[in-house]
Amino acid sequence: MTDESIAAAADAIGRGELVVYPTETVYGLGADALDEEAIERVFEAKRRARDKPVSLAVPDVDAALEYVRATDREERFMCEFLPGPVTVLCEKREEVPDALTGGRSRVGIRVPDHEVALALLGETAPVTATSANVSGRPSATRVADLDDEIRDAAAVVVDGGETGGTGSTVVNVADGSIVREGPNADDVRAWLGSE
Repeated sequence: MTDESIAAAADAIGRGELVVYPTETVYGLGADALDEEAIERVFEAKRRARDKPVSLAVPDVDAALEYVRATDREERFMCEFLPGPVTVLCEKREEVPDALTGGRSRVGIRVPDHEVALALLGETAPVTATSANVSGRPSATRVADLDDEIRDAAAVVVDGGETGGTGSTVVNVADGSIVREGPNADDVRAWLGSE
């Protein structure tokens, strides 16, 4: 991983292209999360159903609040668990396209706890946060594991070494539910029960 590869990835995202980037969980497929054509490319590359939402990644909680209307409780949760392997569902603002959320009113917010991902997000954000794999296939934890279709679709692949290997825990703080269990799920459950 080099500063050049991060700059190249940021430039590609700015042009509406796809990139692969590492996170602390699995490799992600990144595109401009506010560009409907770029979002469509993500769905095409993953062969993902359009009604299945894609999350967005930002460099910190303050940046997240530019794209969502978070309640006080949701903001406290984000400050507790982000950056980290957790995706928080919050009410989206108007600038977040329905194409990203499958028409839903909530969008997943991700702040990866990974130096390379944060460096990329510092250059360009928000970026789509979805696993860099064809839907139904295993997530990639190394660049060597990437599906050929994903590698071919990406303008830039940023190699950050091996990742943690388990998708993020997805949390709906509003109703206190864990939508998908992953890392830190026990801590998340404890927090939801105590707040």
